[in-house]
Amino acid sequence: MDWIIGLQKAVDYIEDHLMEVIDYDKVAAQSFSSSYHFQRVFSLLCGFTVGEYIRRRRLSLAGSELASSGAKVIDVALKYGYESPDSFAKAFQKFHGVLPSQARKNGNRLKSFSRLVLKFSLEGGRAMNYRIEEKAEMILTGYKTHFTGAPYGKERERQEERLFVTTRGKQWFLRGAAGNGDAHCVVTNITDEGYDYYYCHLLDKYERENLYNKDVTGVDFAESLEFENITIPKSNYAVFETQDVKNPICDYLDLLNLRIQILTEWMPEMGFQLKQAPELAVYHWTPKSERNVQIWMPIEKIR
Repeated sequence: MDWIIGLQKAVDYIEDHLMEVIDYDKVAAQSFSSSYHFQRVFSLLCGFTVGEYIRRRRLSLAGSELASSGAKVIDVALKYGYESPDSFAKAFQKFHGVLPSQARKNGNRLKSFSRLVLKFSLEGGRAMNYRIEEKAEMILTGYKTHFTGAPYGKERERQEERLFVTTRGKQWFLRGAAGNGDAHCVVTNITDEGYDYYYCHLLDKYERENLYNKDVTGVDFAESLEFENITIPKSNYAVFETQDVKNPICDYLDLLNLRIQILTEWMPEMGFQLKQAPELAVYHWTPKSERNVQIWMPIEKIR
């Protein structure tokens, strides 16, 4: 229940300061958590980032004000945090589908984005298998793409599916270099505009250092695959495991629900919050009878 109260207080703070520059640290303080943890929980529950919520609310109110008053466009733009009429017009048209100057015209429909109100529902009563491990630093090898939107929700599902479907050759090459080891999918560098998503494998030092050596690989195209190394820092992780996954890549909803349960039930109950470190999903592919997915959540104790 505490996290619901905290999140609502944070939303109320945002609403009370919509016309000002909003400090995310002050927003998170209302929810008794770090800015990083608050933004991750918010995006998981809402399907959009804190920045997107603020932007949509401001544009919604701006549209209503322009349609119902004689206010000048430039005055409304400045009121809702836009430094120039051009940037306001671009954002306004993207959100409402019309220019600010057209908001007062009869027949032009504007879009409304309502204030968030969190409601309590009875949760819990479900068993969760987990372990807490201190993971040593790892160097993973793979490739990345930049996803837009929040790290959770339909946008990620579509982008993740497209990545897996269109980069099979890179996946096969890495799996071969890793001896069919586990695939590691990494989410990191999260901002309001998006985040980096890596598909990686843990290679032995020899394979990693000779990945582009055609005298070792026997092929001369490996360098064109543009693999890179990403270092996962030493950290404490809560590891949650799913069993008997027929097709891990397609069971996105199950993994999303597991993340929601971890962040909204397990972490508050156990006194943890998300640490600012990469989140991983580890896919164990073979043998098929033992397929499973592990969710690695970086954690830090808050009480």
